[in-house]
Amino acid sequence: MSTSTDHSRTDLPSDPGSPGSRMYAGIDVSKAKLDLARSGSGSGSDAVETFANDAAGVGRVVEVLAALGPALSVVVVESTGGLERPLVEALLDAGLPVALVQPGRVRYFAKGLGILAKTDRIDALVLRRFGELAAPRLLERRSKNQAELRDLVACRRQLVQTRAQQYNRRSSTFSKAALRSIDAVVGALDRQVESLDRQIRRLLEADDDFKHLDGLLRGVPGVGPALSATIAAELRELGRVDRQRACALAGVAPFNDDSGAVKGKRSIRGGRTALRCVLYMAALSAMRSNPVIRAFAARLKAGGKAGKVVVTACMRKLLTLINAMLRDGLTWDQLDVVKKLATNG
Repeated sequence: MSTSTDHSRTDLPSDPGSPGSRMYAGIDVSKAKLDLARSGSGSGSDAVETFANDAAGVGRVVEVLAALGPALSVVVVESTGGLERPLVEALLDAGLPVALVQPGRVRYFAKGLGILAKTDRIDALVLRRFGELAAPRLLERRSKNQAELRDLVACRRQLVQTRAQQYNRRSSTFSKAALRSIDAVVGALDRQVESLDRQIRRLLEADDDFKHLDGLLRGVPGVGPALSATIAAELRELGRVDRQRACALAGVAPFNDDSGAVKGKRSIRGGRTALRCVLYMAALSAMRSNPVIRAFAARLKAGGKAGKVVVTACMRKLLTLINAMLRDGLTWDQLDVVKKLATNG
């Protein structure tokens, strides 16, 4: 007698039902269309409605979901490189609960359900199921200035990365003509980065909330304009969440890797990569210029910790202190740990 396992299922496990009358929706976004799977569609649990991905189609999706009223718990949308932004903004404008999730999380979720096939229809159904079982975090409505700041910071980051690539190419290029072309590209990138820095600075100074936040952050030794602007754009939850959540959002929280009697090495993962990269450079600066972080790093090194472990711990320490500052509305000098260090010094 032989047994076999079906690895090609395309259906979702049967929905056991949601508590009370809660409803969920998942929307798969592509360039041409929107596929909507929602609870209580009246055409079976696997019914998917398709709309054009244009202003009229987005408006129709909003109408359909708004009609569900308070029973709608969450609308799950997958991040698709910007194609989802008009839809997400329209849903937020309508006051609907929206969660924007990373494609990797949803794909792992689908595999966990035994779903290996991938189509737009299946993706919409998986997103709806993800909303039911994973309780994704809801988005908050961003102000116009915050959306503008996030785009400026992202553009600057991309240009800086491109400039670094050109510098790396230059070190291995020997043709004079090629070197002139690389230098011209680097010069253009330098000018664009400087222009973006000025625009970011003007935006931070023109918005009262940003200006106050920037003032607090720039008062921390080791925190420069890049980290300040990145936190303002990418981590507005800072100061409103506990330190564990703040570290997880920034991707510097250590996760266990244990099984039975085996105790694996803890490592960081996930989080917002762009923020973590900027925080890394800030931590290196803080290890030299920030007395609290410098003393913390020295203790870790004296305890035999590896170099990368020390830097990661300093990233986490710096973010934790900033989170405490913003939570309590304190300046750097008003933190207890800074006062104690000054007294002991």
